[in-house]
Amino acid sequence: MTYRILDCCCASRAMWFNRQHPDAVFGDRRRETITVTDRSHGNQAGQRVLRIEPDVLLDFRALPYPDDTFNLVAFDPPHLVRAGPKSWLAAKYGKLSADWRDDLHRGFTECLRVLTTNGVLVFKWNETQVRVGEVLALAPIQPLFGHVSGRRGLTHWLVFMKPSTRSPR
Repeated sequence: MTYRILDCCCASRAMWFNRQHPDAVFGDRRRETITVTDRSHGNQAGQRVLRIEPDVLLDFRALPYPDDTFNLVAFDPPHLVRAGPKSWLAAKYGKLSADWRDDLHRGFTECLRVLTTNGVLVFKWNETQVRVGEVLALAPIQPLFGHVSGRRGLTHWLVFMKPSTRSPR
């Protein structure tokens, strides 16, 4: 099967309208079902179940695909450096390692490697703990444009395009 889209940190696929999109391969380093205590938003049951069910177990720092494979890559890596062992957010999104700068630089490099020329990388980052400027300094190319969202304006959506190897006019 040929895929045109890679989501290399899919977690529960929360940002997808179609969580079974036929053109996408969903990857993550985790495969698990987690039940956590949650009474927010009127949740009377007091529990929430999170299912992380990627198509492929993978590490975004070393993607198992050849160069120039995908037209679009979604890169929504973990953004927490501090989180408790029972943190709902850490369970939902994952947690960065102590070497998060190197991890994110390698992730950007890998995402760009597997993109076709002129392919698009959509990067999502929440700067609750790490400022987006620190993260963008780790990317090998600059984003084309972006948008800030969320109640507190902390979530950044950024779009990159893999450059052509030919010289510009």
